[in-house]
Amino acid sequence: MSNIMLNELDKELERRGHRFIRYADDMIILCKSKRSAQRTLEKILPYIEGKLFLKVNRQKTTVDYIGKVKFLGFAFYRNKGMTRVRIHPKAVAKMKDKVRELTARNNGWGNEYRAKKLRQYIIGWINYFKLADIKGLLKEIDEWMRRRIRRVYWKQWKKVKTRFQMLKHFGIYEGKAWEFANTRKGYWRVSNSPILSRSLDNQTINSLGYIFFLDYYQRVCVS
Repeated sequence: MSNIMLNELDKELERRGHRFIRYADDMIILCKSKRSAQRTLEKILPYIEGKLFLKVNRQKTTVDYIGKVKFLGFAFYRNKGMTRVRIHPKAVAKMKDKVRELTARNNGWGNEYRAKKLRQYIIGWINYFKLADIKGLLKEIDEWMRRRIRRVYWKQWKKVKTRFQMLKHFGIYEGKAWEFANTRKGYWRVSNSPILSRSLDNQTINSLGYIFFLDYYQRVCVS
């Protein structure tokens, strides 16, 4: 519907010689200076509202430097004379909120279902944002997400006996497993402990059905 309604706007911008990017009803018009951008905005608004009879969201319509612009969750920056694409901080915050939701300790989900929901979200998110420069970000997110998953399992192993048995099952020798099973440390602190990082290491977590952002990114993207 947006493409139909805004087709005339595309033609008008081309007629005026503007460079622009539009996706559905989101648009960026590129200008060489702030003054030029302000002038363009003042001239194009009457066309959109007066001739096309469409309402412009004035709160979201701004004149700004491209490095400060958020477009479809993406942001832009300059590196060695080239314009590069990254993920806008608001989109990163939204992603982390979703991961928190999917790895919550008290959502009542089974482990297989949790792994399935995370897998679905990660695949969709990477396929959308894979054009951005995100390797460093994904490494940090994966480390944080693994810690949250370890915390989920540690909470599930509530009883000392269960913790002792599971630690032994995942390769911790008996004396250390018994000592750690009796710890009084909080869930989050334990999730980053050497014992839990060794028993529920990355390979083990993967074997439980989980995938992670960087792993999937490297699988589908060519560096």
